[in-house]
Amino acid sequence: MGSDTTTGKSEADMPLNFGDKVIRELREWAVTLSVFIPLFFVFSMLAYEQRVIPSESMVPNLRVGDRVAVSKFAYGYGRFSVPWGLGRLLPLGEGRIFASDPKRGDVAVFMHPHFNRVMIKRIVGLPGDRVQFRREQMFLNGDPVDTEFVRNIRYFPHDVDGPRTAQEYRETVGDTSWLMHQFGAGRPLDDTAEFVVPEGHLLFIGDNRDNSTDGRDPSGHCPARNGTIDQAGCDPVVSADRASVGFVPMDHLIGRADTVVLSFYSCTRTPETECLDGRLWKGL
Repeated sequence: MGSDTTTGKSEADMPLNFGDKVIRELREWAVTLSVFIPLFFVFSMLAYEQRVIPSESMVPNLRVGDRVAVSKFAYGYGRFSVPWGLGRLLPLGEGRIFASDPKRGDVAVFMHPHFNRVMIKRIVGLPGDRVQFRREQMFLNGDPVDTEFVRNIRYFPHDVDGPRTAQEYRETVGDTSWLMHQFGAGRPLDDTAEFVVPEGHLLFIGDNRDNSTDGRDPSGHCPARNGTIDQAGCDPVVSADRASVGFVPMDHLIGRADTVVLSFYSCTRTPETECLDGRLWKGL
């Protein structure tokens, strides 16, 4: 049974027509994907996921086109740890399991508290910290953050006509340091109210200080009281899609950005400008 009595060949040896080949190929792909997709989903939820940088708010440390590996286990797991935004559709409560506290200076990925958008910024304020900016200088708990001038750099920002000159500085908090850019004094967020980070929340800012809508911007915060912003949970004073991140609840954390795995950053080079350094498997 199951053979061609005329030729002596089994059905498996018979040549397949084009339609049969397509069906067999589709069946093999279906089996492969049914195994691969659940494994990839679990890996992305528990271990690492990749995020692509869409803006210049973290220049010079992250550039448009960088692909960053995000450690999901660094801070524990919550509703926003589920890949592809599916956590919002599941009956998951607030809070995190296997929670671990972030550190000042971490570059973290989180969900915008007022708007359905994934963000990446640097943590500068932990619960109870007092953070303020005075004439571009960051003050932490009353003391100026150690800031060292590194160089002037002239380059073409992404999607901007014409080059700009940035002043590059190195900021150091404890044993952690990072580079940051400023384009000059007189910007709206050079001087701020004092932020007192509420319990269970964090304060984030971008490394590209004059090109980042972050926790310094009052539009996503509760109103200041006597020059101090120390409350969270208020509705923004502008539409949600234009509001700053304000204070970010801990359970909005997605993970810690650890490494630039690959970069498709492109640069316009001229005799008067230079390109920012490329990155490949570079830690943050």
